[in-house]
Amino acid sequence: MVRVRLHLHLISDSTGETVTTVARAAVSQFEDVVAVEHVWFFVRTPSQLAKVLAIVEDLPGLVVFTLVSPELRHSLQEFCRRRGIPTVPVLDGLMSTLTTMLGSAGRPQIGRQHMMDAGYFSRIEAMDFAMRHDDGQFASELDQADVVLVGVSRTSKTPTCVYLANRGIKAANVPLVLDLPQLPVLEQLERPLVVGLTISPESLVHIRRSRQKLLGLAEDDDGTYGGDYADLDRVRRELVYARRLFARNGWPEINVTKRSVEETAATIYQLYQAREHPELGALITERDETAASGGTENA
Repeated sequence: MVRVRLHLHLISDSTGETVTTVARAAVSQFEDVVAVEHVWFFVRTPSQLAKVLAIVEDLPGLVVFTLVSPELRHSLQEFCRRRGIPTVPVLDGLMSTLTTMLGSAGRPQIGRQHMMDAGYFSRIEAMDFAMRHDDGQFASELDQADVVLVGVSRTSKTPTCVYLANRGIKAANVPLVLDLPQLPVLEQLERPLVVGLTISPESLVHIRRSRQKLLGLAEDDDGTYGGDYADLDRVRRELVYARRLFARNGWPEINVTKRSVEETAATIYQLYQAREHPELGALITERDETAASGGTENA
């Protein structure tokens, strides 16, 4: 396959999160494209924009931007128009539709979505909670969580908790260890949504061996690193033990084998929404069943 090299200039007058996320989501749909990202954030003055445009001229490609200032927007678009460089103002279509629906043009303000409002402090509080309650710490406080993730080692519990925290969800995680008694409080939880995470044995063995290698452990002749942490038979026993625990308590189970952390977190967030708002539960269940009938793998 011949792959196309594309210079992608992402220009923002704020942190660049919006423009980067949208551009990456779009480019990911093209397997034959190698995107070379140039991220220019906090571009707020004509002199700053001029420096960026000089590089755009040297490395032409696609310009994707979010700029509030009418003057900077005009300068950018005119510059690119004269040189035949395509531009995409990622928020214009949405803003135009909102203006039509609401009868108001709004009050454009740089970085408004990052203002330190109640939502911001809620996310910070959730992040602190996730860090404090990582890996089964402070188990006596688990009932204060919105979500508790349970699973054997290396099933993406911690990064999933962090991702949920960024949505304002207080998430804790508890590791399951074969042959060790589980926290008594775990099966007594009533307030939090408890979710079990599982994975295919082969994938887990690969992840654990990679982790051991990263830690610099010496490799044995059989490809292991000492002990049975990444032994396939033990891993299978761990996963069976975990799934039986999930089933016994009626906890929803998510298989993370082919899921990114973002996908896992999104599924958990929907489960949480359905629990908090029962009227959404039927809609989510119906959608998942439709996806399953269409051949989509579900955990």
